[in-house]
Amino acid sequence: MAKIRLGCQTYTWQMSYETYRGRLDHIIGVMAKAGFSGVEPEVCMLGKYDDPSLLAGELKKNNVELGALCYVADWRQPKETAEEKGEADKAMAFIKHFPGTMLALCQMPGKGRSNLKERQANVIACVNEVSRRAQGQGIACAFHPNSPPGSVFRIAEDYEVLMDGLDQSVVGFAPDVGHIANGGMDAFVIMKKYRSVIRHVHFKDISRDGKWIEMGRGIIDFPGIVSHLRETGYDGWIMVEDESAKAESDPDAVTLENGTYVREKLLPLT
Repeated sequence: MAKIRLGCQTYTWQMSYETYRGRLDHIIGVMAKAGFSGVEPEVCMLGKYDDPSLLAGELKKNNVELGALCYVADWRQPKETAEEKGEADKAMAFIKHFPGTMLALCQMPGKGRSNLKERQANVIACVNEVSRRAQGQGIACAFHPNSPPGSVFRIAEDYEVLMDGLDQSVVGFAPDVGHIANGGMDAFVIMKKYRSVIRHVHFKDISRDGKWIEMGRGIIDFPGIVSHLRETGYDGWIMVEDESAKAESDPDAVTLENGTYVREKLLPLT
């Protein structure tokens, strides 16, 4: 039977980076209190917990797993730069201390969408390169598109280019339902269309007028998506994040509220 696990991505706190950098222990504690069983930090949020033994102790104390580590890069060139390769290899070395942890790959959005085809090809080439190297070390990867104006994988046509280019033997798809909707697509439709390559999932909500909002208050059909994932045998993490104005001002409170929504509306469906 499929096992869907629910965790949190640290971007909810990263929006207030100067306040929460180096405080992954606090963040994990809030997640655990909210009822989440996993965490996905972005590399920049590790702070002193880039020491695997320190992070392992904090996870054990809170009965939380490292579900994924998010590595973000520019990938503007046809091949990884020396710096990008070094940072990716560092992330892989870290993950090897936590067997089964996903390496979630994401591109830092640029400015505008000029030279789109070239930029898309460069990202795909670099993601495939990273993922092949990771697979050789027993690490699973999934690519996470986003939706700011400078994202090169933002709309439906971009997703088609992405899926045609990714080497799906080494890298999966990590859809973010909020970014999908922000790109003008129906999240449920996209999740169904590309279900066979989904390896990791991000949840966040968005209002009908395109503003990030707390979970359950927007247009995303979270129960329907969870039910579909379960029915189709999804065996992985759903990571909840929140980019609402309230999350930026009080990420702890929003996470506790989102935890209540998850317990009442989504966990029974898993």
